[in-house]
Amino acid sequence: MRSTVPVSSSRRILCVFPAYTPSFGTFSHAYPLMGGVKAFMPPQGLLVIAAYMPEAWEVRFVDENIARAGPEDFAWADAVFVSGMHIQEGQIHEIGRRAHAAGKVAVLGGPSVSGAPEKYPDFDYLHLGEIGDATDRLIRRLDETVAVPTEPERFETADRLALADFPAPAYERVPLKRYLIGSLQFSSGCPYRCEFCDIPQLYGRQPRLKTPEQLCAELDAIVAQPAHPAVVYFVDDNFIGNRKATREMLPHLVEWQKRNNYPLQFACEATLNMAKQPEILELMRQANFMTVFVGIETPEADALKGIDKTHNAAVPMYEAIETLNSYGLEVTSGIILGLDTDSDKSEQNLIDFIDRSAIPVLTINLLQALPKTPLWDRLEREGRLVHDASLESNVLFKRPHDEVVGSWRRAIAHAYSPEHLFERFKRQCDVTYPNRITTPTAGKLTFTNLRRGLILGFNIVTQVGLHSDYRRAFWRAAGYALKRGQIEAVFNMGFVAHHLIRFTREALRGEHNASFYAAQDKAKAEAAAGARQAA
Repeated sequence: MRSTVPVSSSRRILCVFPAYTPSFGTFSHAYPLMGGVKAFMPPQGLLVIAAYMPEAWEVRFVDENIARAGPEDFAWADAVFVSGMHIQEGQIHEIGRRAHAAGKVAVLGGPSVSGAPEKYPDFDYLHLGEIGDATDRLIRRLDETVAVPTEPERFETADRLALADFPAPAYERVPLKRYLIGSLQFSSGCPYRCEFCDIPQLYGRQPRLKTPEQLCAELDAIVAQPAHPAVVYFVDDNFIGNRKATREMLPHLVEWQKRNNYPLQFACEATLNMAKQPEILELMRQANFMTVFVGIETPEADALKGIDKTHNAAVPMYEAIETLNSYGLEVTSGIILGLDTDSDKSEQNLIDFIDRSAIPVLTINLLQALPKTPLWDRLEREGRLVHDASLESNVLFKRPHDEVVGSWRRAIAHAYSPEHLFERFKRQCDVTYPNRITTPTAGKLTFTNLRRGLILGFNIVTQVGLHSDYRRAFWRAAGYALKRGQIEAVFNMGFVAHHLIRFTREALRGEHNASFYAAQDKAKAEAAAGARQAA
């Protein structure tokens, strides 16, 4: 549904989503292999806001991960809407400056400003919280005037719009063919209170839900667009946050896939205790879920207690991973270094876990304290929050900072050495990929998929299989997969490895921050670049 606020003025709203800072998880190095892919995933939140605007208002949407908003876009607009996460803070400010340079009112919403509004005194209107009564008050203000106010003003949501009343994201305003994967939301919120996570404070502990009919309608909108992504990611904070609702929704997803000849693969984010839900896992298998991101964080049981994540130990960790693999789900994992419980054995424990679990993709990250988290509050009380952009994190670790960063460097070097990475992919060929359902050929043999496959296959063979210095490791794993008839696995491992290996090498040269929630200090990055040139 759109906003029901009556408006009397005609307005032009420019929605601008800032570029991401490069990270392990956005796979930016692999985009050129795809032919035309420019960005990771459509930004759900801002697309929902764009769809919620009054019908009489014109809306233009620019994702700066695809193309930069130009002077003509700002000249066209009456107001500029921006949204983003903490890691995009620099880019958010920069868009605000461009809006003001064009004489336009700048409006900021989304998770970063909702968690830390004090970071953004340069924006005219701050929208804090989810879509709801604050959004309607903002619309009324912009209907009255689009003059830049003399003082910034906050609009904070007290009454959130029910997810069942959310408009479908304005997918039609973005070129889905330019994205690596699509995005879809079923629920918002998470019942757990992991110490480092801001989700419960921002979105609540009682998951709120869309209806299965809404999901199917949004999927229809995605596949209606030519050359849509082949994979759609559920951006839910925790896909099984409400297990009963997920169990009841999944049969609708299975039926949608069957009705449309399985045009999509799905991925999601959940907690490791989903291994205790065989009925949900089987329905996910039937719906063609391929990947689940799990915040494992650490293989050390005592550390899980320290960060209020004991639900990860509800099932023995390796047993849980094996269970997910047995339903065809390839696990990707978040890992945190720099926890208070880390010791001189933690690095080796992590390396042993990487090898034994055979999880191909792990986002190994330094602990970062986010506003509105129990971790932030505790470290503030302990005087252990640091605000030094030259450091890799805002946390004063229990261990020396350089030792923690050194552990991170050695861990990613081990995880993403070509030999170790492709060996883990080979394991997936035995323990995960054979457990997936066989989907109808009719859903795959489209012109778009054939063209995409030819381009990707050619680029993987040439750039990875012929010209890379890790081609031998690739061909050993590719040959292993081909002998088992797993052609799609060859495409996947070549694509993913190309990014992970290149990004790791850049990170080891000092080009990327060890904490993916904080942007790298520009001076530090320039110093690293200068050192490389001197060498």
